[in-house]
Amino acid sequence: EGEGGVGFRNRCMTVTAGILNQGNGSWAFEEHAARLAAALWLEIVDSPCDRNFVLSWERKSPPAGDLFIPWEGIHFASDKRIQAEAFNRAGVPTPTTLLLDNLAAVRAFLANHGSNRWVLKYPTSCGASGHRFLNLETTIPADWPTPFVVQEFIESTQPEVYRLYGVAGELFGWNARRFPYGVKPSPWVAHARGARYCHLDAAPKPAMEAAKAALGAAGLLQSFGAVDLLPDGQRWLVLEVGTDGVHNHVDRDFDSPALESELNRRLAEAFWHFTVDKPWGRCGWRPRHDFGAALTPN
Repeated sequence: EGEGGVGFRNRCMTVTAGILNQGNGSWAFEEHAARLAAALWLEIVDSPCDRNFVLSWERKSPPAGDLFIPWEGIHFASDKRIQAEAFNRAGVPTPTTLLLDNLAAVRAFLANHGSNRWVLKYPTSCGASGHRFLNLETTIPADWPTPFVVQEFIESTQPEVYRLYGVAGELFGWNARRFPYGVKPSPWVAHARGARYCHLDAAPKPAMEAAKAALGAAGLLQSFGAVDLLPDGQRWLVLEVGTDGVHNHVDRDFDSPALESELNRRLAEAFWHFTVDKPWGRCGWRPRHDFGAALTPN
């Protein structure tokens, strides 16, 4: 780890590229950074390069240079309050979601909408950490970030959440998170709670359309993002979007090595799209297995 990155020639100029993992929070991304280094043929750096795949950056201003995943998109994915506002504004289909400024507004809303089940979502959590069902008796900690994200809970016979991935404007990788036999199910269908991915066939067209709208609203459609969805009758509803960087990263614990390889290939080709001479050569993408080895600049 350090400065420099991978150098390559682009229109007679030497340009550097790297995986930016800087600050006290960089330890949380170390394993993922190593995987990305192999997939994207990059080095891990703690200072910005000309082109960057950002994981951790703890300074107030955005990193210099070109960012593969836009800075605004990274922060969009990390805050459910930003997502709720943008999805409502853009008409992205979601469960009914409200942003309520204070506890009195929450109580007033519940008093008039008690026939449905509601969830209070912790706005900056991942893996559904902190989420809770909400009713008039629910105690909300005084330090809970506001506005409160209140969302309708969509009932299903089997707890599961569906997912699509988007890289460079194309959606793929339709799968579902489900609880395997022997694991106690939870209403929060998260990998951290025991749910596992199951690769599926082609996604329904309404799910593709909803996911594309969500990534567009997030500013992630042309870079990289993942969209979680739920069926609701004939509709597909977006729960949230995720991407790599700053607070968390998209889970890669697939049941399908082919899907992991496809995601890595798409990310690598999208990251290096602007240069003819790819670091893996002219025989098609493959992962780099010597994680720490220096690359010969093109």
